[in-house]
Amino acid sequence: MLFRARKHQFDLSKQVLIMGVINVTPDSFSDGGKFLDPEKAVCHALQLESEGADILDVGAVSTRPGAPEVSEEEERARLMPVLERVCRRVSALISVDTTSPRIASEALELGAHIVNDVSGLKSNPALAEPVAKYQSGIILMHRRGNPRSMQNLAQYTNLIADVKSELRESIQIARSYGISDEAIVVDPGIGFAKTPVQNLEILNRLKEFEDLGFPVMVGPSNKSFIGDVLKREVSERKIGTIASCVLAVREGARILRVHDVQAAKEAAEMTLAIIQQEEK
Repeated sequence: MLFRARKHQFDLSKQVLIMGVINVTPDSFSDGGKFLDPEKAVCHALQLESEGADILDVGAVSTRPGAPEVSEEEERARLMPVLERVCRRVSALISVDTTSPRIASEALELGAHIVNDVSGLKSNPALAEPVAKYQSGIILMHRRGNPRSMQNLAQYTNLIADVKSELRESIQIARSYGISDEAIVVDPGIGFAKTPVQNLEILNRLKEFEDLGFPVMVGPSNKSFIGDVLKREVSERKIGTIASCVLAVREGARILRVHDVQAAKEAAEMTLAIIQQEEK
């Protein structure tokens, strides 16, 4: 299963990519406010790369439930000083977490490789234009509504079938703008318009998303469903996160979006080694 992002190509039947999170925000649920300063963000990027991150996902707007709306001007003012430095100083692939076509275009012009759209091209389908132009990768995540409304939209007739159907709509938008299938990754959107029980069901049935024909990414890192199960605060959810990552790899996920890169990297490599031994 190939994934292409600009000039980079990965065979995801043989490896798991680790995406490290860099939140350039004051209010993200896990590390809000820590990396608003561009130099601190760059130091964090270098640290994540040294821990084994294959991709660094830089975002300047919190997408947590209830997060306030941020203007495009504010998003750009937070993001670009960090992105300019990170693109110059790291060798890992750079992903920009945005739903803005303008910001995606500027980020790709700076050298970013992937656009991570939490709305699955439904907030602004024109985001697909710069992705197609630069032949970058794109991550199409499932979400209903926006951060203020999404947790009220977690009613599904059939959870897995409905999420897959809505991801197919995102895929069709991407294709309609000329984005290659090999540039697409799908993400079922753990924590986005999902209840804690629904998040567990998605992880347990992740293999069913392989029917879509694209690599699957998941981002369970430190999320509230882990706290719901383990009764742990955000800073105490590392073990629950790694357990979720191991199961996700077992069920077919090939990109993991995490805060604790080294732990996820080693857990993923070990899990993949066990799976590949079974297949011999």
